[in-house]
Amino acid sequence: MTEKTAKKGAKRRSSAAQSAEARIARAERVSRALSVLYPEPKCELDYSTPFQLLIAVILSAQTTDKRVNTITPTLFERYPDAQALSKANLFALREILRPIGFFRAKARAIRETAKLLVKRHKGEVPRTLAEMVKLQGVARKTANVVLGEAFGISEGIAVDTHVERVARRLGLTEARTVRGVEKDLMALTPREAWAKDHLRMVLFGRYLCVARSPKCDRCPVRSDCFAPESREG
Repeated sequence: MTEKTAKKGAKRRSSAAQSAEARIARAERVSRALSVLYPEPKCELDYSTPFQLLIAVILSAQTTDKRVNTITPTLFERYPDAQALSKANLFALREILRPIGFFRAKARAIRETAKLLVKRHKGEVPRTLAEMVKLQGVARKTANVVLGEAFGISEGIAVDTHVERVARRLGLTEARTVRGVEKDLMALTPREAWAKDHLRMVLFGRYLCVARSPKCDRCPVRSDCFAPESREG
């Protein structure tokens, strides 16, 4: 290896290290700012038990938490636990879910999930990611939300559209996949902060860093944002 080649390699490694260090510092600033903005973040889905949370999160796909909350009182009054939901009439279930969209697929999914919970877990929600993702309609995002919110267990970071958008705009990831975004965020954040940081990013993305016309004038991390909108005005 020539001296010139060695110097180029060292320069690339130094640049990469500085980039990694800058990203970590940025993540810490973002975490502090969002902690001030949302000191005690709460999941906006209404539920009383881990089972009800799991069902609500499954139903929230392709719709809003607010809309799910309009139908879960009726749903959980009629089917409060896995045993009851596992025996639900599919047509009756569809009618309850109709207002939230994709109601046929969601009715099948939550009834099958309830059946699996009864068959494999005595009607209780499992407390590991590996077991959670074996349930109908449950992927990593849903599993991570339920584990963190219901049990305080952090096996990963739930990445939804809000979290992904915020992470990209703030330069916390360049990953091209949801799993890649999750890995980047996990590397930047202490495990004990994963659950609350996820909720803070969701709330931030839902109400301030929205997809269209983000409210940059009210953003506490505007100086760290890479989105073109943050430079306007």
